[in-house]
Amino acid sequence: MDGDKVDIASLISIFGGLVVIIYGILSTGAKLTSYIDYPSIIITFGGAFMATIGCFKMPEFINGMKGMNLIFKEPQGSKPGDIIKTIIDLANVSRKEGLLALDEATSSIEDPFLRKGVMLVVDGTDPDLVRGILETELNSIEDRHKKVWSVWDKLGEMGPAWGMIGTLIGLINMLNDLQDASSIGPNMAVALITTLYGSILVNWLATPVSGKLQENNANEIATKTVIVEGLLSIQAGENPRVIEEKLKTFLSPAEKESMGGAENEAADGGQANG
Repeated sequence: MDGDKVDIASLISIFGGLVVIIYGILSTGAKLTSYIDYPSIIITFGGAFMATIGCFKMPEFINGMKGMNLIFKEPQGSKPGDIIKTIIDLANVSRKEGLLALDEATSSIEDPFLRKGVMLVVDGTDPDLVRGILETELNSIEDRHKKVWSVWDKLGEMGPAWGMIGTLIGLINMLNDLQDASSIGPNMAVALITTLYGSILVNWLATPVSGKLQENNANEIATKTVIVEGLLSIQAGENPRVIEEKLKTFLSPAEKESMGGAENEAADGGQANG
């Protein structure tokens, strides 16, 4: 789940959300400094992070925190449409020259998952075993990804809880000093600000990060599922046109339309090899 292109949606979400919060404060005539309380920050953010650390092994927590970098990058790797084109090319080669001819194609395949699958097919591995091996790897990939976004899910759970703890501490301090009526208002504001911090932590940061990581994972798994089905179809000796139509069911209408040119090429290749 890595890449070089910037994910504009995540940039808009994180930085735009910060702008909205700041605007909401300033539009009321308040000062930003009045919303900054260091004990509340320590209680809410510090407590939430400490509690989250306690739910994971330290390497898992650190890896989860690093996951935030991934939301600002477009996932690296081929798109489903490009994968389908590659599989159709492989299907045409297999149909014309046989499965063993795919061995030469493995050197030019950049996707390691696809390359591994092609090698299994070329080696004459039983189709059920090919599916089992590739699907087991898919499950392992998803499990690794889940550990990353689970850190942010847990942080999102802890944020409001520790915000409430800070609020209760503030209320207790306020009730202990009721003799000074002038301090009730400021103390109440400080008590409530920890709840605000907790809400900001979960809704501005933790939930968007977790959501984007899960979205990237779903897209990657969907792409690799296309690979599994495509390779098994090649191994079964299906017609390239049939394989294409089968794999296109995984695509959205917009993605199918963008493959119009590839569809015509695949059709021509299928007729030439039929």
